[in-house]
Amino acid sequence: QVQLVESGGGLVQTGGSLRLSCAGSGSSFSALGLGWYRQTPGKQRELVAQITNFGTVNYADSVKGRFTISGGNAKNTVYLQMNSLKPEDTGVYYCNRANVWGQGTQVTVSS
Repeated sequence: QVQLVESGGGLVQTGGSLRLSCAGSGSSFSALGLGWYRQTPGKQRELVAQITNFGTVNYADSVKGRFTISGGNAKNTVYLQMNSLKPEDTGVYYCNRANVWGQGTQVTVSS
């Protein structure tokens, strides 16, 4: 069974950047259908970026122009490049594919 492990979170100031990684194990790993989600206190987990099963990418309106999802290389890793970070981007970021979730990585953006 594929397992997903996120990394790259941390504390950053407003306007800063972080790159999150989602590493998948197993020969059946594929970037297609993988999404990055974030969870903030009191809110539902929301999809922020996704590589669709057709290889196109989708972004939440709140992150368009600032976040970039990429990956599917031989390293079995999908990245989420986050630029121009805002305090409202704070949360735990998870990757998900085929109902498999990673453990999450905390992103904190200070004002």
